[in-house]
Amino acid sequence: MMPRTIFEEEHDMFRDTARKFFQNEVAPHSERWREQGAVDPEIFEKTGDMGFLLMWADEKYGGAGIEDFRYEQILMEENAAHGEPGFFLNLHSRLVGPYLGELGNDEQKQRFLPDCISGKRIMGIGMTEPGAGSDLAGMKTRAEDKGDYFLLNGSKTYISNGINGNLFVVAARTLADNPHGIGLFLVEGDMEGFSRGRNLKKMGLKAQDTAELFFDNVRIPKANVLGEATRGFYYLMQFLAEERLMGACSFIAHAQAAFDITMDYIKERHAFGRPIAAFQNSRFKMAEMRTALDVAQTFIDQCVVEHNAGRLSAEVAAEAKLHASEVEARVMDDCVQLHGGAGYMDEYRISRMYTDARISRIYAGSSEIMKEIIARGIGLDERRKKTAGASRAA
Repeated sequence: MMPRTIFEEEHDMFRDTARKFFQNEVAPHSERWREQGAVDPEIFEKTGDMGFLLMWADEKYGGAGIEDFRYEQILMEENAAHGEPGFFLNLHSRLVGPYLGELGNDEQKQRFLPDCISGKRIMGIGMTEPGAGSDLAGMKTRAEDKGDYFLLNGSKTYISNGINGNLFVVAARTLADNPHGIGLFLVEGDMEGFSRGRNLKKMGLKAQDTAELFFDNVRIPKANVLGEATRGFYYLMQFLAEERLMGACSFIAHAQAAFDITMDYIKERHAFGRPIAAFQNSRFKMAEMRTALDVAQTFIDQCVVEHNAGRLSAEVAAEAKLHASEVEARVMDDCVQLHGGAGYMDEYRISRMYTDARISRIYAGSSEIMKEIIARGIGLDERRKKTAGASRAA
């Protein structure tokens, strides 16, 4: 494995603490959480007690004031290796939390951040709808301005932390004549008219609660509107680069964990009188995976450096997400193959990791969407091509 140069001594110390936490407080419950379809909500409070939630938040709200993304990267890596990938603490802390941190006013921060930092409130985000996934312009959920409040109606689906969550950032259309006229609203778990559907059964990430959310004339006070009620589309775009970088960090960490357990397996398992690791095919496959992992990790680490400096573009974040998820997929497939029949059995971790990894090329923007973003970034925009063609024809 290529040495990683972006971490310093304090990061290594933090990693040791994080590793022990995931080994002692998360891993022992993994099987039970998978069976029940959700983590115990109390794990968020235990994580909060460690100071691992919303580390970027100001100390006056109970946060650590740490904006260095490398600490979040370490948590994702240690959870992938030693914890439970269905425990979505990074979604709570670094995907949803920043909406409140960046767009919320001081009253909203005072009201919500302390409980989010302690883990008493668990956050989720409602964007995806039954008929609108990556296409936010196709959103049907609506929020009508009633003067003192907004009246929210509609539904969301595939919402992570949907069962355990009790504070959701919900996107809803506020302008009927503008596809980008969207607002972001803080929906609290006990609001009248808000309800949850079933905990959706999934191919993988069995410990991650994923649910439908329903809004039936939910009265959202103006005090629960994030930023301007018509600029939500642009706010969502603002946070997507970090979301995709988080995905890339998690995907490659998950792939590295698969590589490590496969290395142990092929050294211990024998066939035809010798270890599986002794066969040329095994050695070549492991060599290919090691190379792919090192190349991807080096790129992602550099993206983290760029993100810390405020220079990470949406296009490069899309490259990181696309490449990491594709590497993860290939590594998982090769690792299952090297396990042979055992790799198909759920009692072996690699089988569960394989199905957990399938969502990586879909959520936070599918691989196809990532390719579109990257292509536009290098000047290949089909929409411009059509417009230019129409102009020449005229």
